[in-house]
Amino acid sequence: MKTAVVIGGGITGLTTMHYLQKYAQSEKLDLNLVLVEESNQLGGKIKTHKHDEFIMETGADSIVARNEGVLPLIEDLHLENEVVYNETGISYIYTDNKLKPIPADTVFGIPTSVKSLFSSTLISPKGKVTALKDFFTKNQHYTKESSVGEFLESFLGKEIVEKQISPVLSGVYSGSLNKLTMSSTLPYLVDYKNEYGSIIRGMSYNKKKFQSANNKKFLSFKNGLSCMIDTIENQLTSATILKGVKTLDISKKNDRYEISIENSSPISADYVVLSTPHNVTQQLLNSHELDTEFNKLKNSSLISIYLGFQIPDKELPANGTGFIVTENSDLHCDACTWTSKKWAHTSEKQNLLVRLFYKASNPSYKKIKDLSEEELVKVALQDIEKSLKLNVTPTSVKVTNWRDLMPNYHLEHSKAVTALNEKLTSLYPNTYLAGASYFGVGIGACIKNGKETAEKIINSLK
Repeated sequence: MKTAVVIGGGITGLTTMHYLQKYAQSEKLDLNLVLVEESNQLGGKIKTHKHDEFIMETGADSIVARNEGVLPLIEDLHLENEVVYNETGISYIYTDNKLKPIPADTVFGIPTSVKSLFSSTLISPKGKVTALKDFFTKNQHYTKESSVGEFLESFLGKEIVEKQISPVLSGVYSGSLNKLTMSSTLPYLVDYKNEYGSIIRGMSYNKKKFQSANNKKFLSFKNGLSCMIDTIENQLTSATILKGVKTLDISKKNDRYEISIENSSPISADYVVLSTPHNVTQQLLNSHELDTEFNKLKNSSLISIYLGFQIPDKELPANGTGFIVTENSDLHCDACTWTSKKWAHTSEKQNLLVRLFYKASNPSYKKIKDLSEEELVKVALQDIEKSLKLNVTPTSVKVTNWRDLMPNYHLEHSKAVTALNEKLTSLYPNTYLAGASYFGVGIGACIKNGKETAEKIINSLK
């Protein structure tokens, strides 16, 4: 009997285990499955917190519905009846001390038509005319390994990138756009430019790919995202799950691996999946041959603050779901989601629940990163008063500080991951890196990565 051990019980590790169990049963393979998680609770960054009438998420608040593998996994888990979709509405950008709507018919702030471009209140007439050069210029040297910021500025101009696109993209990916590659963010942009001669035209021809039925782009569950974590755990009936157990070391023993764990006997494994943060994985492997590549991978930090109020959420702008903040603003936060308006299930009485994000890439982060929870809430309330003109005391608060735990996909990330995998295959056969540290942020990307990792192991067993 072969043994596969997954280290790390976040969504990537759990998805890997789910599909290992599913495929092993369907193929009638004799495969022993073990999951090791240091925390006493599975889910990694995914954890649903409930207080009074409010449902709050410590990590991502939803899943992109169109991402490959998301709906098949939900069907596998028989959670179709628990799914809820986002309420649609207007997203704003906070600039010049005002909330201005992100133009309709845009994707990540990128216009998908000339009409969308010229309807924007975020950029000047001169900036709009400058963006038209996209239709008349050719891409002669940019590749998917180029900076996404430099690429967009080259063809659309600096103003639209700074005032409309960058705030949106920075809300999804940590870090400056000039330090992020297209391969780790929006790789299809180069293809669109090369094929259609224009980014805007390419987005127009392909915008259906970014739209879900009735514009319901995101999904969650009636009782929060932890519902999915709990369901996967309960259905892993053929696996051994070790929670509250720290992995100490991984060593190669002939054709197998010995995994040392805290307060227990070592585990022998034929396959090892490392779905832990890259710095943890580096320590576990303790291999000088891999350090050069591991050291190129970077993490960032994020503080998330939920505030729940006993006032109706209709106090906010009609049909709005939140705002993103431009650089050099008088606010400390990078973005604010009007959670109760975007997700009806999060507020039983439709009272106001908001969530503010504070990223390490923001210069103001240095001023607040070491504040106490009480002090952070004061900062958040000041941001709410300035942006939404509300001066009220919250009845529910949830502060989450992800210190050095958010992957940062900088310009060297993709090359480092490729080189790391090549070395790993040679030095540690049947050992796999998995998770957001390497292959994409967001729950959907992690689900896809977990399924693909399981398929590699199963295919090697056939």
